[in-house]
Amino acid sequence: MAGRGEYLMMVTNELIGEVMAIEGQLVSWRRHLHQYPELSFQEYQTADFVAEKLKEIEGVSVQEHIANTGIVATISAGEGKTVAIRADMDALPIMEKNQHSFVSKNPGVMHACGHDAHTAILLGTAKILAEKAREGLFQGTIKLIFQPAEEATDHEGLSGAPRMIQEGVLENVESIIALHMCPWEPVGTIQMNDGYSMANVDVFHGKIKATGGHSGYPHLGTDPIWMLGSFLQAFYGIISKKISALDTAVASIGQIQTGTASNIIPEEVSITGTLRSYSPEVRDQLAKEVEQAFKVVEPFGGSYTFVVERGEPALNNDREVNEVIRNAATELYPELKIVQKPFGLGGEDFGYMTRQIPGAMFFLGCAMQDGILRDLHTNTFDIDERCLPMGVSILAASALRLLKQ
Repeated sequence: MAGRGEYLMMVTNELIGEVMAIEGQLVSWRRHLHQYPELSFQEYQTADFVAEKLKEIEGVSVQEHIANTGIVATISAGEGKTVAIRADMDALPIMEKNQHSFVSKNPGVMHACGHDAHTAILLGTAKILAEKAREGLFQGTIKLIFQPAEEATDHEGLSGAPRMIQEGVLENVESIIALHMCPWEPVGTIQMNDGYSMANVDVFHGKIKATGGHSGYPHLGTDPIWMLGSFLQAFYGIISKKISALDTAVASIGQIQTGTASNIIPEEVSITGTLRSYSPEVRDQLAKEVEQAFKVVEPFGGSYTFVVERGEPALNNDREVNEVIRNAATELYPELKIVQKPFGLGGEDFGYMTRQIPGAMFFLGCAMQDGILRDLHTNTFDIDERCLPMGVSILAASALRLLKQ
């Protein structure tokens, strides 16, 4: 039996060549998925396509209809650890404006966050790891989690990750890894970060309530729009005056709704916004501070209602798992550039999984070579497909290292 160092060197030397041999398949899979995007919890054709491709791979066991449209593929090679790799499959309600030959054929739906690439990469990873299992190059179990609904929630406010966790996909799994497209970095670069790397995402709904009245006789009633000014002043002072500058947090208002006519002072103003943070403590503090901001209407004769809907938790990357990914990536690609910084205050429901078990996500450079930024969640998002084999190689090598730890 080869020693750990010899084993890793042997796998690394073979892996890139094996992955490059399926590059055409990766591109074909990604382009097919891009043409047929489906919204959260509606990934029926996507799931059928994924299951079909997985069933063609010798040594892969396939479970379907997990969390409605999710799939778990398992590669077992005797006693040992269990490691998981996750990819999300859903698309966004965006009308694509790209001009390439494989634009979305579903009007108003687009893979604008790279989930088509994530899915194709995980399919390729399954193919490579199944071959390694047949060659007897590892012991243990690898779960490949094809997750629905990262972008949206169901009627109970849950996205795909917590739904899959409820159905037991992480049972006996010791660590988990994932990747995400990174359109601000070129191919040959990955972005990594230890610890909190993406945000807790919460949505608040509040109402300022008053009597309303005739706009010609404002002195006879109370006006929630007048009170709104004081609320906004208090709200926008939260980040600068209430939250430490050393903490990562943002509070934003996205909707203010009120009124029916020019001559009617309304009875209430509805306000909806988002609260984003990294640490659990700041998450709780933000909610409390926003409610305090609503309280400023009371001396003016108003009242309020306030509720917070808690969304996905912050993505917390395990330092040791990250180190495994980092070592695997640099051994595969010695010239690889690694950018060390958090991914921002976007949300990622992979955070539910890293809250359960040690795990980490890295961002894979995919920027197009023309210098135009095609950002996430935009109608011109696109990737340099040369990133696809790199993603497969890094995920496969990292999973093998985690099994050998």
